[in-house]
Amino acid sequence: MEFTAQQIANLLNGTIEGNGNVTVSGLSKIEEGKTGTLSFLANALYTPMIYETDASIVILNHTMTLEKPVKPTCTLIRVDDAYGSFAKLLEMYHHTKQNKKGIEQPSFISASAKYGTDCYIGAFAYIGENVKIGNNVKVYPHCYIGDNTVVGDNCTFFAGVKIYHESVIGNNCIIHASTVIGSDGFGFAPNSDNKKVPQIGNVVIEDNVEIGSNTSIDRATMGSTTIRKGAKLDNLVQIAHNVEIGENTFLAGGSFVAGSSKIGKNVMMGGQAGVVGHVKVADGVKIAGQSGVGSTIDKEGLVVQGSPAFAIGDYQRSYVLFRGLKKLNDRVNSLEKELKKNDAAVK
Repeated sequence: MEFTAQQIANLLNGTIEGNGNVTVSGLSKIEEGKTGTLSFLANALYTPMIYETDASIVILNHTMTLEKPVKPTCTLIRVDDAYGSFAKLLEMYHHTKQNKKGIEQPSFISASAKYGTDCYIGAFAYIGENVKIGNNVKVYPHCYIGDNTVVGDNCTFFAGVKIYHESVIGNNCIIHASTVIGSDGFGFAPNSDNKKVPQIGNVVIEDNVEIGSNTSIDRATMGSTTIRKGAKLDNLVQIAHNVEIGENTFLAGGSFVAGSSKIGKNVMMGGQAGVVGHVKVADGVKIAGQSGVGSTIDKEGLVVQGSPAFAIGDYQRSYVLFRGLKKLNDRVNSLEKELKKNDAAVK
């Protein structure tokens, strides 16, 4: 899809310097600009690149002064905020690329399933019995949506997402490729047979949640595993059965939360951090990467680190001592030898 400089300038309330009829069909970084692409310049450190770029259009601030002319093939659009304007264009470009509609074949949609307007269901997707899907939902190829699942409006499920039966997903949710929602929780009766405990609950994902690729969220034994509104989960995250993730909480890649634990609002977990089962983490807590939370954290806003995790200031002071343990041990050994010599001399 092509746009002229004049169309872009009108959209951004910008001023054109150069050919207003030049067209672009893609975006680029200024140092990698090619003919037919649009770029931007917001950081003065990159100013020398504007004289060399082959981008057809460059967005820059009204206040930015250029010491020499750009290439004749480069049209400038001056705006109040180059970075914000380019971000706006990125959002529009992304929306245009993702704005698929229609039902591709082969795909299977149960006769009892219902879906709203402007939906896209890709090839080889499977929509089970009594599924209810809202408006403007994008289901990419090879997705599976199990029986009795409810999906709100404006959701996107990328290729290979698997959503088990009875799941409930709110509005404006994004689930990336190969993530599994609603697989069985890790429930077994520890005896000679290690008998499996049926997992008859479900998963509830509220509005405005985004979940990265290859993440797994287990269904509850009873009740619901719940991801509250605005939460963001990175790739390769594991959420066990009956866990609750609070509003606007962020979990970085490789982190995990064990069964029945409750994570508060606005919590941030670093990469590969973990929380054991049946504990609570208060609102606003920050858990440093690779830390292990082994007990309840009651204090809101606390920053913890280590395994087992404790207050980050105490951890860092302790780590300084830990790094000096060898020297301290050598000093103790040396002092013991001196004491033994002194004792022997006295005797």
